[in-house]
Amino acid sequence: MKVTNLDERIHVLDNASSPMTVIRDIAMSGVQEEAFYVLDIGDIVQKYQIWKEKLPRVDPYYAVKCNDNLTVLEVLAALGTGFDCASKTEINKVLSLGVNTSRIIFANPAKPASHIRHANAVGVSTMTVDNESELHKIKAFHPHAKVVIRIRCDAEVSQCPLGIKFGCDPTTEAPNLLNLSRMLDLDVVGVSFHVGSGCQDPPVFLRAIRHARELFDLAQEIGYKPYLLDIGGGYPGNKDTSIDKIAEVVNHALDEYFNNGDVQIIAEPGRFFVASAFTLATSIHSKRSVRGDKTAPNATTHNMYYINDGVYGSFNCLLYDHQIVTPMPLKSGCGKMIPSSIWGPTCDGLDQVVENVLLHEMELGEWILFENMGAYTLPVASNFNGFPVPKVHIVADEHIWLYLKDAVPLTEDHFVIGNTPANLRLGLDIGGTDVDAWRNPDVDISAKEMMMDAANNSPTFIYDYVEVDPLK
Repeated sequence: MKVTNLDERIHVLDNASSPMTVIRDIAMSGVQEEAFYVLDIGDIVQKYQIWKEKLPRVDPYYAVKCNDNLTVLEVLAALGTGFDCASKTEINKVLSLGVNTSRIIFANPAKPASHIRHANAVGVSTMTVDNESELHKIKAFHPHAKVVIRIRCDAEVSQCPLGIKFGCDPTTEAPNLLNLSRMLDLDVVGVSFHVGSGCQDPPVFLRAIRHARELFDLAQEIGYKPYLLDIGGGYPGNKDTSIDKIAEVVNHALDEYFNNGDVQIIAEPGRFFVASAFTLATSIHSKRSVRGDKTAPNATTHNMYYINDGVYGSFNCLLYDHQIVTPMPLKSGCGKMIPSSIWGPTCDGLDQVVENVLLHEMELGEWILFENMGAYTLPVASNFNGFPVPKVHIVADEHIWLYLKDAVPLTEDHFVIGNTPANLRLGLDIGGTDVDAWRNPDVDISAKEMMMDAANNSPTFIYDYVEVDPLK
């Protein structure tokens, strides 16, 4: 695969650089105004190594819906993962990388008929089902499919519960689906479950695997030879999280209920692989200071900062993925901490990123970073109100380059080697190679400058303080 766009290739960092220095370099370049991401490929490689160490019997099938960035998919394909696809578009994207159809599971229990026909046409045969009508559709449009019965076993605590929508009852409904599959002459090859995205209830995996064992035994009794157990997703991926407790429960349950090598074990991790690999940088384009204390009318009681990304863009994860984000000012502050809120750029009052946080006083043009922004952010982001989806800059350490450069589908053409900061400056907001032509004039937009006497100093910007009612 030939990669020609310099900005979309993986920039190899020299010994003096890191993802954080790259973020700082771009933010302070003088030509960057839009929000942007830095993707650290090494973080994904490290997560893969952790997975293989902690869950040696479980083959990861990455959940494409979590983040379908092309480089993410290429890196995971190079590492040898399989893929959990939910639509024909996701299937096509994975197949375009040269991934074998045997490494794809069509893990959407409720599929449009056209998508089932497409899976049949391209040779993707393993797919999940949790209801009778789905079995009839599969019989009609993909009669030689390898059917995986998806059961419901919900975690008591999870970031995004899924059982309300997917999964049949393992004791009352699943046996009926097995019998109907036999009547329809469909091939049932295994059982799957998903305890909920962002699981915080490790023991749930033991309960689910025990249910799966019972269904394996029942399937064998009626003539099937099941060989696939899909233990789904739910594995945390933020920097301050670990899969150790889940891995301990899963390994114990597999040893107890599936202690031979006849069954292939797979899982569908999404956020585990990508959450911590993406860091988002946003800048403050507007600010509103609230003065609501009648005893001190000139004192700021709350600062409202407006940044160039919001809930209709990357921060849709606040609404749809129930995430909690932590703002990290790029510039170290000083003085007292002031109650603050952070807002997105659109005209919608719903567009609030952080409701209440203590921050040092910040000014227009300063940058705020958000870590752990790789899961369920970019795939759902929109251009609502005309604000662009942030660009992704991709970096990797030299040892990661050496590890991946010849791992198909990656090639040396995927990497840029040399003066990384200079390469990253090329076309930060737009395409092109002439940085100076796009450089903004140096303007001091600090609060001090904006509060100067306009008549005497003629500042470029006028900062007008107004009194508003207290935030409620």
